[in-house]
Amino acid sequence: MTTAKFTQGSTLSHIIYMSSTGAIGLTCLFLVDLLDLFYLSLLGEQHLAAAVGYAGTVAFFTTSISIGLSIAMGALVSKALGQGKRESARSYVTNISIVTIFVSLLIMVLTWLNIETLLSLLGAKGETLRLGTMYLQILVPSMPLMSVAMSLGASLRAVGDGKLSMLSTIGGGLVNAVLDPIFIFTLSMGIEGAAIASVLARCAVFALSFYGVYSKHKLLGSWYIDSFKKQLPFIMAIALPAMLTNVATPIGNAFVTRSIAEFGDSFMAGYATINRILPVAFGMIFALSGAIGPILGQNYGAKLMPRVRKSLKDALWFCTGYVVMVSLILFLIEDYLISGFNLTGDAVEVVTLFCRLLALTFIFNGMMFIANASFNNLGKPKYSTWFNMGKATLGTIPFVLVGAELAGVKGILIGQALGSVFFGIASILLAFKLIKQKEGKTDRDQEFADKLTEVTTTSMVNPLSSGCSQLAMYSEEYDSKGCNLLLADNDNKAK
Repeated sequence: MTTAKFTQGSTLSHIIYMSSTGAIGLTCLFLVDLLDLFYLSLLGEQHLAAAVGYAGTVAFFTTSISIGLSIAMGALVSKALGQGKRESARSYVTNISIVTIFVSLLIMVLTWLNIETLLSLLGAKGETLRLGTMYLQILVPSMPLMSVAMSLGASLRAVGDGKLSMLSTIGGGLVNAVLDPIFIFTLSMGIEGAAIASVLARCAVFALSFYGVYSKHKLLGSWYIDSFKKQLPFIMAIALPAMLTNVATPIGNAFVTRSIAEFGDSFMAGYATINRILPVAFGMIFALSGAIGPILGQNYGAKLMPRVRKSLKDALWFCTGYVVMVSLILFLIEDYLISGFNLTGDAVEVVTLFCRLLALTFIFNGMMFIANASFNNLGKPKYSTWFNMGKATLGTIPFVLVGAELAGVKGILIGQALGSVFFGIASILLAFKLIKQKEGKTDRDQEFADKLTEVTTTSMVNPLSSGCSQLAMYSEEYDSKGCNLLLADNDNKAK
């Protein structure tokens, strides 16, 4: 029987376990993306690295929509389990999967029909545009498969099975790692081979995730139209803001990509390299945002607000310590990264700046990840949307424009990082304020319930006592009609 396992035990231990298992799987996939770039760099064509950079920006946009849908899965399933409603959780898994299929198919078709236009808007030209188009024409059709796989993986994390969620992504990573050199070099398929290997890896992730949800945990229930209609508003209340929230990040990245493109393919190759190094280096922090959600959701569902606050604090300390440690490692291995990817000229400047300064500022991105997870799981998904949209616009565009004028590409990247600092701090402060509000509400609800029990008991003993008038003494938000409905049955029995 699947139960709420995060409502007991050390919150820090839960965070470390869920983040670690998630990070291993995510890092495996990100590492394969990095290997893609490494293998392609061995072909000696700078256009290939730049093309992957442009294509990665478009792919990030489609993936971000999938992440938004998986957030709804994790939040609703974990909360239902925290409340002890297993059948409701199973129904959510089925219905969210249906929504995911529909949305991802729609986005896939729209993206595939406009691949060349999207790449051109990002600044891709000539051979770089042609290569990027080839790559995405193969990769984009697999979006629905990956979207469902991500949602199913979120449901596995929601029940606490981080290990199987990890194994599914590891399986996909291994498939990609094995097939990459075969398709790229042995079959001489170049960038097309890298794309085909990625598609087959997505198939593997889906197969393993589906096995865990359907066979092991039996979380996929039968589909009923009435249940779908009933749950759809709750699903979209989280999914829509979460999708908008996650789409904001690639929109901001697209602006940065376009700005860097003005300085040439060499800078773009360096930017593509750090975009592949970053998720490998900070896979733990990306995983933390998915790991903290079920922990917050189950404890919030069980009304254990002190544990919710403790979870947020533990996640923040964990994030800070991890980023500092990894930033030090990147500083020490900077030269090895530059030589390993055959970087020269302007590309070297970009990677050097990342290893020496920008990596450390990822602490503030981590703050936003944690804060957004708390907003999504504490009933305020719109907060996530506001912060991510704000960061993608006010926290990116003016900083990047000023930075470009003052220091070129270096100024662009530093400006983007400064925006993250401001919005990261603001978001985490609001997250703690939200928890404080929820703690107060929980205390008031409990006090009201205690008074309700006391009053109704008194009414049964003394039939001349008015339960409603006594309750009015305890609640300034007393609603006479609602109270009459609530106590009608009890008053009738008393009479």
